[in-house]
Amino acid sequence: MNTLTEPAIFALRRGNLPLLISMPHVGTHIPGDVAATMTDVANALDDCDWHLERLYAFAASRGASMLVPTHARYVIDLNRPPDNANLYPGQDTTGLLPVDTFDKTPLYHPGGEPTPGEIERRRARYWQPYHDALAQELARLKALHGKVLLWEAHSIRSTVPRFFEGRLPDFNFGTANGTSAAATLADALAATVLRHGGYTAVANGRFKGGYITRQYGRPGAGVHALQLELSQITYMHETRPYAYDDERAARIEPLLETLIEEALVRVADSA
Repeated sequence: MNTLTEPAIFALRRGNLPLLISMPHVGTHIPGDVAATMTDVANALDDCDWHLERLYAFAASRGASMLVPTHARYVIDLNRPPDNANLYPGQDTTGLLPVDTFDKTPLYHPGGEPTPGEIERRRARYWQPYHDALAQELARLKALHGKVLLWEAHSIRSTVPRFFEGRLPDFNFGTANGTSAAATLADALAATVLRHGGYTAVANGRFKGGYITRQYGRPGAGVHALQLELSQITYMHETRPYAYDDERAARIEPLLETLIEEALVRVADSA
């Protein structure tokens, strides 16, 4: 996982559709200096949004722009505010630099937690370049098309007691309660999933959209941002080593394509 040469911060594939798919939690690299301060559990990357590049490969082939980070969310969480404000006041969440896993296992050796200086270093080194690239690509696509859809691609284990009781719905659409995209978009996509059958769906439930959705979604200015938190049980195995499940993925990929196509139409037709 750690190499002598630090990899690029992210990969950006520029497309020609009015669509940018951002995957802020798919990174797996932890630099050696950071890894030296962490416990062995960090190496398992239990909270990674596994395999989304593979699951969404169809979108890239059809002309979507794709923004994919290299570094793990344990290094820094690209979907948190730079000031580490809690996006869900009163609820338990992980921060800009997580100090424990979703199962509350410590990520750092005692006394090794990031200092304020280290937090700022990582924010400037990893967080800022990703957000600069995201903003610039949105501006490019908006200039080309007038309107653009930012699709925030996320996934999570179907059961994480720290954050929610029971099993999470399969499709969790978030538009910050209708403020980051066309007001009815999340509800319409959830309804499409339910009509399709075989999966559960909810709009603006436990996951309403993280920092990226809320920060960049400005539907009145032509930028519509929607987060999909997809339950990992729909396309992969949720236990280590977190293998991709080709059979499950083959069933869900056409539905994802339908949802993105519908979202693009609704964005284009929005006032």
